[in-house]
Amino acid sequence: MTKVRVYELAKELGISNKELVNKLNELDIKVGNHMSSIEAEEAELVKEFISSEEEEKDNLHEESSDINKKKKSSNTKPKKANDADKKANTSKKNYQPEKKSGEESNVNINVNIIEVGNKIQVKDLAEKINISPNKLISKLINFGVMAGINQEIDFDTASIIASEFNYELRLDKKTDEEESKDKSYDSLDFEDPEESLQLRPPVVTVMGHVDHGKTSLLDAIRETNVTQKEAGGITQHIGASAVTINNKKVVLLDTPGHEAFTSMRARGAQITDIAIVVVAADDGVMPQTIEAINHAKAANIPIIVAINKVDKSEANPDRVKQELTEHGLVPEDWGGDTIFVPVSALKRMGIDELLEMILLVAEMQELKANPNRKAMGTIIEAKLDKGRGPVATVLVQKGSLSIGDAVVAGAAYGRVRAMLDDRGKRVKKVGPSTPVEILGLSEVPEAGEHLYVVEDDKKAREVATRRKEVIRNEQLKVNQKVSLEDLFERIKQGEVKDLNIIIKADVKGSIEAVKQSLEKLSTDEVKVNPIHGGVGAITESDIMLASASNAIVIGFNVRPTNTAMEIANKENVDVRTYRVIYTAIEDIEAAIKGMLTPEYKEVVLGRAEIRATFKVPNVGVVAGVYVQQGKILRNAKIRLLRDNIVIHEGSISSLKRFKDDVRELLSGYEGGLGIDGYNDVKESDVIEAYTFEEIQK
Repeated sequence: MTKVRVYELAKELGISNKELVNKLNELDIKVGNHMSSIEAEEAELVKEFISSEEEEKDNLHEESSDINKKKKSSNTKPKKANDADKKANTSKKNYQPEKKSGEESNVNINVNIIEVGNKIQVKDLAEKINISPNKLISKLINFGVMAGINQEIDFDTASIIASEFNYELRLDKKTDEEESKDKSYDSLDFEDPEESLQLRPPVVTVMGHVDHGKTSLLDAIRETNVTQKEAGGITQHIGASAVTINNKKVVLLDTPGHEAFTSMRARGAQITDIAIVVVAADDGVMPQTIEAINHAKAANIPIIVAINKVDKSEANPDRVKQELTEHGLVPEDWGGDTIFVPVSALKRMGIDELLEMILLVAEMQELKANPNRKAMGTIIEAKLDKGRGPVATVLVQKGSLSIGDAVVAGAAYGRVRAMLDDRGKRVKKVGPSTPVEILGLSEVPEAGEHLYVVEDDKKAREVATRRKEVIRNEQLKVNQKVSLEDLFERIKQGEVKDLNIIIKADVKGSIEAVKQSLEKLSTDEVKVNPIHGGVGAITESDIMLASASNAIVIGFNVRPTNTAMEIANKENVDVRTYRVIYTAIEDIEAAIKGMLTPEYKEVVLGRAEIRATFKVPNVGVVAGVYVQQGKILRNAKIRLLRDNIVIHEGSISSLKRFKDDVRELLSGYEGGLGIDGYNDVKESDVIEAYTFEEIQK
């Protein structure tokens, strides 16, 4: 979130710095001096507040001018003035209502009761309780609620504020029902008549335990090599691709197998038609295998079991079958109705038979959808791309999605500017059961959100604004500065009841998965509370939020910016970065239990920006670098960052200053740097050098 300096705001408002500082402190927005920063949202509220004050002053000035004019006229024409006074007094007498005995108490009881809906705009509430919007905004700020004149507040907040002015609010159920019906996001979907439905391709989700060969099996089908791109060989995002088998299209979803990604796997099961549960013949049924089966059963979809790694000497397919019968999956050759296929992804054994089974099961299901309607789909994955902006992978489920369509997905909206299929080829229109990457959204949508095509941009913006308000109200709970090292002691002393965590990751789906895993770590003594999650580098605003709410920042496959690192050191905010998800979970679990005993601590030595690249015969690619911060040591470990996302970790093979080999490059100097066994470096990439220091126990 952007910030505004106090002196800049004072200049814009045309008032002195001191006057603005005093005004902010009156409104409970604590600032030290004119160099302090406030959130852009707070700045807008202050502008509204001061402009409202100015309007009130102008009105008072006009009223006083009118009074002065009347006084002057009364001095010059006394007789007429007396007549006017008499007339005014008469009208005042006539205005007083006649009160019969027994009626007065009823009037007093009902006079301050107002019926409103579940939500109400600030200006509407101000009107109903007869105060200026400016005064109401001031009162809301005192209660810690940042809301502008046109924003909505919930019924509970409105009730508390109204009670301050001797008004009682009551919930008008009729209004509330109409509002919820009118604002229902999912009402954008509808059922199609039977005659409009046509056959569509099946969507197949590959599920199972970590390292049982799900992605390798997909590689065998797609003849790609996805696993090499994943950290530690583990799939950490959902991928979607379409393949053609015997002139029939099949859409494949790859869901991660580690238990931390339960929510992503569940999302995969909800949008799929067939589940392939992969079980390693040499490992058997594992906890995540059982979870995968349960998700598929909950979604009421057919299951095909692929027994992988049957080529291994220790493989035991019969043991796998026996274990799965305990979970209701009985093989056909044992008298059951579950299809079991022995395969070897590595040796490409049994792949054709598995594909035949997929087509057979799909044929039995008679999967249909209406392609001639406004599209409805699900966001499988979403990320922020530096060059292209928000990018979302959508699985179209109903209707056809075309370039130029106005769409809404949760709080994100926009027009589809471009569509790319799973192979990166541009397409203009896609029908049901098709995964595409779309560009043109206003922001990164949540993974798992439904995407709807609506009439026009205005409707899309309106629906998204309502959704954003709902999401914002849910996220308004933020509370306590703590590090993992001292966490256990502070829990014992009763200082920490909530462990607040800010999560930043390279893709949206990872945030959801990390959140769910961390929430499971809550105990009777401490509640693990993920207060914020976002895509991209750890920024200044993340550190400031962590400082204000006493939170720990966790980065998953991302790094902090230079400014963020400096502020984190200054504010003493604990920033932890990880490449593999369960390392983060283990650290926090150990800290809660008081068993975190780190022997080594990572220390960042410096950062250098790549300004040019050179190909050197028999050596590879050498990067011309400029050291921006700290120093680069010849024997240090390094990580290569592209848009602050880690793409490689390794060591330095050569470090030069001009033609001379050097042991270190200091801040402000240029030099040449080679990365051991790695050549995929580009201009503007950043090299971060780090080392580990031993912690004294």
